[in-house]
Amino acid sequence: MAKILVADDEQKIREVIREYSEFNGHEITEAADGMTAVGLCKLNDYDLVIMDIMMPKLDGYSACKEIRKVKDVPIIMLSARSEEYDKLFGFELGIDDYVVKPFSPKELMARIGAVLSRHKPSEGPSQQVMKFDGLEINIPARTVTIDGEKVELTPKEYELLFYLVENRNIALSRDKLLSDIWGYDFFGDDRTIDTHIKNLRNNLGKYRDYIVTLRGVGYKFEA
Repeated sequence: MAKILVADDEQKIREVIREYSEFNGHEITEAADGMTAVGLCKLNDYDLVIMDIMMPKLDGYSACKEIRKVKDVPIIMLSARSEEYDKLFGFELGIDDYVVKPFSPKELMARIGAVLSRHKPSEGPSQQVMKFDGLEINIPARTVTIDGEKVELTPKEYELLFYLVENRNIALSRDKLLSDIWGYDFFGDDRTIDTHIKNLRNNLGKYRDYIVTLRGVGYKFEA
């Protein structure tokens, strides 16, 4: 069972998501606007947030930014807007999926399951902490430090970095990264990967060169 926050100003949308989610064993909390959603996230821990973009008081994008300041929780964005710009902007904020209205409740449940599965803590110790000069990556704790200073990344940037590091020195195509990190049914394209790599490199500062671009192929973490 997962604790899910559904933020949407349309009551019927919230009711549909609640009905299907509870049928799948999840616990649902509702918010009718972005401000309420942010307040609930500050007070409670959720396994997933489903959020509409167009909401009163605080839109979904702004609410996502505020939530990211206090909680590392996966977010699925809902929107009647299907323009590529809106989708890319959402992914730059670190959301995990983008669902266009009107949507199939069954498809949404499948996407919820995929996102929750990707964020499920891994069992058993692999390499717990990895160090590359002054760059330290602690996968179980989901922390990254540079010369002793903690670096704040979006959830997707954490996932991307951890995946690259766990497969270091291996060439990874953009399709492979999209499939394994965003899921096989993700609708995005190569620019999603390139945008996240750019942001990740900026956050790594002087250690950005560990992420190597393989022209015409993809990327690899070279150490």
